[in-house]
Amino acid sequence: MFEKLKENKELWELFTRKEEYDLIFRDRYERFPYYLSSQRSIFEPRVSKFLLENGLKPQYPDGKKFAVCLTHDIDAVYPEKLYPIIGSIKALARKNLTETMKTPFSRICKKCNPCWNFRKIVELEAKYDAKSSFYFLALNPEETDFNYNIKDLESEMGFISDSGSEVGLHGGHESYNSLEDIKEKKSRLEKVLGKRVIGYRNHYLRFSVPNTWELLSKAGFKYDTTLGYPDCAGFRNGMCHPFRPFNLNEGRQIDIMELPLVIMDRSLLKDYMRLDVKKAWECTKYLIDTVERHNGVITILWHNNTCIEGETLKYYEKVLEYCASKNAWITSGEEIYNWWTSQIEPGI
Repeated sequence: MFEKLKENKELWELFTRKEEYDLIFRDRYERFPYYLSSQRSIFEPRVSKFLLENGLKPQYPDGKKFAVCLTHDIDAVYPEKLYPIIGSIKALARKNLTETMKTPFSRICKKCNPCWNFRKIVELEAKYDAKSSFYFLALNPEETDFNYNIKDLESEMGFISDSGSEVGLHGGHESYNSLEDIKEKKSRLEKVLGKRVIGYRNHYLRFSVPNTWELLSKAGFKYDTTLGYPDCAGFRNGMCHPFRPFNLNEGRQIDIMELPLVIMDRSLLKDYMRLDVKKAWECTKYLIDTVERHNGVITILWHNNTCIEGETLKYYEKVLEYCASKNAWITSGEEIYNWWTSQIEPGI
């Protein structure tokens, strides 16, 4: 497949993300955002289309036409300090007396904490015969964005794993650029979980092409799912299928699989694109339909602290319902990795 793709210079450079080598400009988080990219047809998986036309024939369990890689980044488990006050006022305004009474205790009582919702997420997804990946931070207290101690979540991670979903690592701010940091956090998470982790996504989608892939491979990860733009949904390298990255500096394939990120809740609804619910749904539906047409895999990220009561939770369930109605295989990154390496890659 690589050799055929190399014949098309434009698509090869898109696939390998050549424009991200030796960057001069980045955003404030040292990321390469969509607004700096020369690749403007972000909503069309042009590389995947080319590969399908040249022999790629993906198949999925039970004859399903496409797959959904369902993921959650666990950035925070405890609400912000002012949430008990602000949340109570909002709940009272909605005339929700139950929430009004619970919210003041949200930072000290798990049952009153809307972000301590892992079991609710698993139960919701089970309604649609879905599994997912939960990527947990394993930060030290002195690190940026420390919100929870991974040891306090041992039982929750055990529940997730026992339910058939996956626990993976959500690398810290500096992990994307430090092999030592990645290994330390991977070891800490595995010690609490009691089993090996193979899946990864970096916090804030910080990523360096091709260096982060190389570091993750050396650290023993089997797949990554960071490669997506924070400021726009879509196909960052024209792919809607899992792939092995290629290191242009060394002229070789990297021993890790990428499940490219296509849709993130905060890209659509909050921090970046800032679409209203109607336009966000039109975008979401279009991307799901596009991946279905290309027999691909669409990776969706919904944070646990947006899977709480209200509009964003209803939106998430609408996504699940729509994908299930199209008979998609809705599962974790781990299961997609195992399937692709055993069923698809040997035939490529």
